[in-house]
Amino acid sequence: MTAAIPDTSAANRLPELAVWKFASCDGCQLTLLDCEDELLGIADRLRISYFLEASSAPGPGPYDLSLVEGSITTPQDAERIQHIRAASHRLVTIGACATAGGVQALRNYADVAAYQAVVYARPDYIDTLATSTPISAHVPVDFELRGCPIDPGQLVEVITAHLAGRTPDVPAHSVCFECKRRGTVCVTVAHGTPCLGPVTHAGCGALCPAYDRGCYGCFGPSDSLNFPSFVPLLRRDGMDTLDVVRVLRTFNTGAPEFDAESRKEAER
Repeated sequence: MTAAIPDTSAANRLPELAVWKFASCDGCQLTLLDCEDELLGIADRLRISYFLEASSAPGPGPYDLSLVEGSITTPQDAERIQHIRAASHRLVTIGACATAGGVQALRNYADVAAYQAVVYARPDYIDTLATSTPISAHVPVDFELRGCPIDPGQLVEVITAHLAGRTPDVPAHSVCFECKRRGTVCVTVAHGTPCLGPVTHAGCGALCPAYDRGCYGCFGPSDSLNFPSFVPLLRRDGMDTLDVVRVLRTFNTGAPEFDAESRKEAER
């Protein structure tokens, strides 16, 4: 009996997924690893070809979908992301570092060379950029998934949407909508607690307000912002200029909207 020859045609090839890391804490990659049950449901519909966090046997590509975590902080990073983009049919950035430069983008407001001279005995050994920038500043990005870390449900939605050939259904409204959906009393109205919920992208499920804490802006700016009306609310709730600058310069300090407003406040 002649053995059947496997069908290796493109129509029967499983889509290949790759996961890449740049300057980051690995939290968003760990979110993917934590999606054990959800990934089992689509495991027979894709092949994880490159994911050093999970496997030491990387595939050569090309890749149908690349998930990229982390910001660009070195010349080597800037070069490597070009190769990843060229090898990827679709590229999705995951997390605040990849979408906005991360908390490490605080270097964008400082003299990096001066810090190197103070911290390192041989600063000439350090090869770094003066800024920490999102992936989209260097290559075209097909979709940005925000959060610090990202939401597991939204991550699975992005992957399944790719498999189905559709646009991911990820809400673009603010955290305030999530507070209303879960029946959480507004911490600003009820307690006068400063909260970034009105200007922050949904995705966390309004976690902090559910525990009577103001939103910290982990998911970056929402698609509809009104800082001229919002900042006076922060001041009314007890923040001074330095407080406003600090609250905008955290996980998503490099997001253009937060960056512009924090610089405006810093110049007051």
